[in-house]
Amino acid sequence: MTGHGLGRSFAFLWSSTALSNLADGVLKTGAPLLAVSMTRSPTLVSLVGAAATLPWLLLALPAGAIADRADRRRIMATAGAVRAVALAVAAVLAASGALDLWVLLAAVLAAGVAEVFADTSAQSVLPMTVPASQITRANGRVFSAQQIGNEFAGAPVAGLLVGLLPAAVFGAPALLYAAAAALLLGMRGTYHPARNTTQADGRSVSGPLLQEIREALRYLLAHRVLRSLAITAGLLNLANSAYFAVFVLWAVGDGSAIGLPPEGYGLMMTALAAGAVLGSLLAERIARAFGEFRALTACWLASSVLLLAPVVAPSPWALYPTAVLWGVLGGAANVLVISTRQRLIPPELLGRVNSAYRLIGMGGMPLGAALGGVVAEFAGLPAVLLGSIGVCLLGVGLVRHALRDRISRPLTSDAALPDITRSL
Repeated sequence: MTGHGLGRSFAFLWSSTALSNLADGVLKTGAPLLAVSMTRSPTLVSLVGAAATLPWLLLALPAGAIADRADRRRIMATAGAVRAVALAVAAVLAASGALDLWVLLAAVLAAGVAEVFADTSAQSVLPMTVPASQITRANGRVFSAQQIGNEFAGAPVAGLLVGLLPAAVFGAPALLYAAAAALLLGMRGTYHPARNTTQADGRSVSGPLLQEIREALRYLLAHRVLRSLAITAGLLNLANSAYFAVFVLWAVGDGSAIGLPPEGYGLMMTALAAGAVLGSLLAERIARAFGEFRALTACWLASSVLLLAPVVAPSPWALYPTAVLWGVLGGAANVLVISTRQRLIPPELLGRVNSAYRLIGMGGMPLGAALGGVVAEFAGLPAVLLGSIGVCLLGVGLVRHALRDRISRPLTSDAALPDITRSL
């Protein structure tokens, strides 16, 4: 049903994505829970999250360059197999009583390294799987599968496994990653990016890896639309990371502004995830009704303004519907911005430029979280919340100014694509 109208290859890609993201959800929740059972040191426990995210900072650009050199489906399948083997070894060690924090960190780090290559190639292979006019729809299906696996299903499954059989926190994801890799074999065709031997100016496109990475960075920085989107995404992610790093203190506890119990905060996150699934599925209709750029900037603007709601109306009755709207707008915006990148970036550069974009767009997240805590410590929670909203509005204002000539007409057919892609 999910692949209806999108083809057999997309159905296999979507099914593989669903299984691998369920595995991601189990590992993302289960690994910190296992770490807490081994140590009460906040520093040591935080190393689990660092091990999961560090590979993105170190390997995003090389992974993108490799995705532009090799068969992207094969990269994804190999990454899935690597994750399956690494976690299977950890499961065996856990079952034999040899699991400690350092084995846990090694397993999470290995899975994180493979994830960088898998996710980079996945975003690059999708445009090779469906027609250009179906990219937004396909991304909506993929994003909804990611949300369901990571947020809805993975967390409760991990909680159950930690209590019943800790070794299964690694064993279950290992089986899911292996199955996800096997499903990719059902995709027909070749997924090796086309490589021209020379560029328009006669220069060769083949060369050392660092040269190809520099080429991608130059392309991104010279591309007005992609550069504007990347800078805005970086500002939004930095600000939202700062906002939500301390929002739990604003929302949870007797002395908080909202007064939620811990389970109420979990319900808010569930509401946000439900909204994100809905928004991802509605993204295609929104884009066709209003145009991709107009819809994207409107979603970013509305979600930024909605961050003000819990500050001016600190009530659970206002928070839950606001969380749903955050999810709808964020889910739609993610689908739209990914689809836009996939249309604008030439196929032979897609892996590298996508990686450079994500490095800029996501690089501010750890900085934002740390900055939010420091500012809250010295200036109070309202300063962080209101300051984050201000940064978000600044980012949206910058992109609306940069793209004012493109926020115009709906994207209704492939015929509209050439007009959108004239951007250098």
